[in-house]
Amino acid sequence: MCDTLVRVERGRVLFAKSSDRDPNEAQRLDWQPRQRYLPGARVKATWIELPQVEETHAVLLSRPFWMWGAEIGANEHGLAIGNEAVFTTQPYAATGLTGMDLVRLTLERARDAATGLEVLLGLLAAHGQGGRCGHEDPRFTYHSSFLLADPTRAFVVETAGREAAVEEVRGARSISNGLTIPGFAARHGRWLEPWVAQASARRARTQRCAATAAGVADLMRGLRDHGGAWPRYRPLNGAMAAPCAHAGGLVASTQTTASWVAELTPDGARHWVTATAAPCTSLFKPVQVDQPLDLGPAPTDRADRASLWWRHERLHRLVMRDPARLLPPIARERDEVERRWCATPPAPRDAFAEADRLLARWIEATESQLPVRDRRPPWVRRYWRIRDARSRGDE
Repeated sequence: MCDTLVRVERGRVLFAKSSDRDPNEAQRLDWQPRQRYLPGARVKATWIELPQVEETHAVLLSRPFWMWGAEIGANEHGLAIGNEAVFTTQPYAATGLTGMDLVRLTLERARDAATGLEVLLGLLAAHGQGGRCGHEDPRFTYHSSFLLADPTRAFVVETAGREAAVEEVRGARSISNGLTIPGFAARHGRWLEPWVAQASARRARTQRCAATAAGVADLMRGLRDHGGAWPRYRPLNGAMAAPCAHAGGLVASTQTTASWVAELTPDGARHWVTATAAPCTSLFKPVQVDQPLDLGPAPTDRADRASLWWRHERLHRLVMRDPARLLPPIARERDEVERRWCATPPAPRDAFAEADRLLARWIEATESQLPVRDRRPPWVRRYWRIRDARSRGDE
């Protein structure tokens, strides 16, 4: 599942999102430049084709490796958008635009949150939403809610099929995996899936984070929240009750696969991304929409030694065997580096290079302590044995 939060202040807007998906569903950073198109051009989204516009804005996207659309993104004009899966009483269409497609299309076509609202609602009315949204389970689909933010304002959009409700944000707001806009939620909301996903528990925590955040460092801490010192696993849904989600449930399971925070101001936007799973074991690194980086080969759902996402997974999956023992030394250095970077942001290329050196050192230090007793519950250990095997192609 996922969480997105925003804080609207005079002179700036704070934005944050974690994307929770299947554990092997690697996510990539994708820079797309501003482009012009000939009349009659069309664009192929994840499942459907639609007319292209004359010009698209430059965007930076965090997207699941197999999707055209994005879970999180921003454009050159300071618009940022995140989306959430929501489950409604309206039927799910076999095909259409996914919520992730709507994020990317809106970023490419709108300059700010107000025009983004018009674009998103227009696309929803014209093309509807539908099609497969899950990686492991091809039957998994859902509707979406969105948080659109620019340097001066933000909007929540909640949908059920082609229907939608809009709320302008005043102060702090977070969204998770349940409908929340009064009236609309009563008409279209379901209770079972949000309860299984612990949507209310996560939204309560991210709402407190949004209400008290003084800057991007507080947003980073909020997205690392386990609801306690370490992830707490439940048989039903794993460690899904807090924003830093860790997979391992018998019925439902999800893993934070990418995280993003931003400070949006009229003078410019500052974006920070993990480009990796599990923000608790990751560094938030500065990025810019107009400065593409070569991060190596794009990851897939198969483990490799070349992509950043899977290099980090080596560390993440080792540390989670016994986080009380293995995470504290990493977290101390992680926090110190981020304090330095937040005070004086380095060039993105330099930050990623330093992060790569730290990641290699953290992996080496963690591996030097092997074998490590896996202290997670038995059902969690079994869950991860299966996913590790799949990532190797053993299943």
